[in-house]
Amino acid sequence: MSVSPGLADLSHLYQTEFVRSARAVGVLWAVCTLCFAIIQVVVLVQPSWIGTGDAHHLGAGPVPPSGTLGLFEVCVESDWPVLDCRGGLSRLSPLPSFQSVAVLVGVSLWAVWTSVFCLCLFRFCSAATVYKTCAWLQLTAGFCLALACLLFPDSWESPEMRALCGDSVGSFSPGNCSVHWAYILAILGILDAAILATLAFVLANRQDALLPPDAKDGEEASPVSLALASSTVSLALAPGTVCLTLAPFTVSVALASGKLAQH
Repeated sequence: MSVSPGLADLSHLYQTEFVRSARAVGVLWAVCTLCFAIIQVVVLVQPSWIGTGDAHHLGAGPVPPSGTLGLFEVCVESDWPVLDCRGGLSRLSPLPSFQSVAVLVGVSLWAVWTSVFCLCLFRFCSAATVYKTCAWLQLTAGFCLALACLLFPDSWESPEMRALCGDSVGSFSPGNCSVHWAYILAILGILDAAILATLAFVLANRQDALLPPDAKDGEEASPVSLALASSTVSLALAPGTVCLTLAPFTVSVALASGKLAQH
């Protein structure tokens, strides 16, 4: 039995550099999506969006409080080793001034965790469909998080902020306080969501490009069908010769005793 060079192309297409790298990039994208979801939880629950600086108090007036503030609670340093915190996530009631910000972060958290659960659909749906669904969810998460980061400084003129940061506080003016790591982490989450959504769209388009023209909509083509769409297989047998050519539109069979062609 002799195998034509077209048979080598069948395995070459399946083991092309793109197919191998796409799997690695897809796994990396899934891991980063899970990390982004965990970051969203930390951003929502941590009371470290803004806090007092390290400035020393000068003068005979009362010592201003020192602590941090989040979307759900305010924590102030006390004589005890632990912080004195008011509010909390257990009540599911954010601070009155930051309710809209908390709702936006909550919607962003829902969207990104939904995209994480959508990873299970790879076993039931086409990869391109799953990638596109997750990309739109991640875009929604990034958009809501961006709105939350814009609205948060506009809500600084509140009683909680004045009690912690002094009377000089105002919209986009933190007074004696400064932004802390949770707010910075939320800003980095916006960039993370944009990168993950873009990567998901690229992977989805690549998956669509690998599908043969006669593949059904929404159906994932197997590696063999991908190869047969552009490859030629020839077999030489005795006493007759069988030549089988597979192409997207033409199938021909030639025998020693006769010829049969089908188009």
